[in-house]
Amino acid sequence: MSEVVLVEVSMALSGEVCVVTGACGFLGETLIRLLLEEKLAEIRLLDRNIRSELIQSLDDCRGETKVSVFEGDIRDRELLRRACKGAALVFHTASLIDVIGAVEYSELYGVNVKGTQLLLETCIQENVASFIYTSSIEVAGPNPRGDPIINGDEDTPYSACLKFSYSKTKQEAEQICLQANGELLRNGGQLATCALRPMYIYGPGCRFTLGHMRDGIRNGNVLLRTSRREAKVNPVYVGNVALAHLQAGRALRDSQKRAVMGGNFYYISDNTPPVSYSDFNYAVLSPLGFGIQERPILPFPLLYLLSFLMELLHVVLRPFLRFTPPLNRQLLTMLNTPFSFSYKKAHRDFGYCPRYDWEEARKRTTDWLASVLPKERQQINMK
Repeated sequence: MSEVVLVEVSMALSGEVCVVTGACGFLGETLIRLLLEEKLAEIRLLDRNIRSELIQSLDDCRGETKVSVFEGDIRDRELLRRACKGAALVFHTASLIDVIGAVEYSELYGVNVKGTQLLLETCIQENVASFIYTSSIEVAGPNPRGDPIINGDEDTPYSACLKFSYSKTKQEAEQICLQANGELLRNGGQLATCALRPMYIYGPGCRFTLGHMRDGIRNGNVLLRTSRREAKVNPVYVGNVALAHLQAGRALRDSQKRAVMGGNFYYISDNTPPVSYSDFNYAVLSPLGFGIQERPILPFPLLYLLSFLMELLHVVLRPFLRFTPPLNRQLLTMLNTPFSFSYKKAHRDFGYCPRYDWEEARKRTTDWLASVLPKERQQINMK
């Protein structure tokens, strides 16, 4: 036991300066709170808009750690230079997330790809030794054919053929990140990079789960079914994703682990039971009195055709009207394809082991939903 403790202490990030991009995001905020337990010298929060209430809430748990705010666009070179100067590690969680085509491709590309490229260039110029990129399961697929993967891993062959603008920009940014591994820093050192691909992330603060609850309220406390029961995926709790980032950051301080991890990506899941997206929503919302439709409103082939027609309408109306279809073919395919992955490689290479089991993760998520439910009901009933 003492040997294990000594290893953990030697790999801790105490005394380091770390940068977290997307600091006010769903994952970013959870990661910051976890990093405050590490007794870092400084945590630098970088985001487009830094919420004052977040900074105030960190006062009681920051200890001796300095918390600095860098507010602005990820494409601002000078902002990045100031944020990275003297830092040892960057956690790049910032990105624009868009699964329905509401954001212009140029904006997605600018933030997700160009922003990542600029940040990596800044790390090289400012001698930042380690870079951890938050990728996405959507970089892997599923492909338009809906080919399934069940308990896959990093070596599972698969033809992704991505269609989503979001998926494509995340894939390109991930490739840029991994290709930067081994780049020479100005001080003669080498940059080490790796990418973490979390499954669908859930937990307190998840706007997607909140959106499904709102739809359920509008539907008389019955959740809409958009995925078939057999289309099982393995969502991952936000606290475990944050822990994976921390453990990866620690491991990159070790020269042997650094050599193994550099240039690699890792799937991040936990022990949440495989379930369809719709049945997952039911699992966390049923204790609050929500039911769920037995089957989708329309059979999958008809929904697919309807999605195609809405996409055509989107193209036709685009010169005159901004119309964003609520459903598209790739989203429908994603919701209805078995797609699950193991975290064994992350466990082997940098010791990732989930901290929160399914029962605790579900309770924390449901308790949060219960806390916001009265306000959501009131707002919806007023409309």
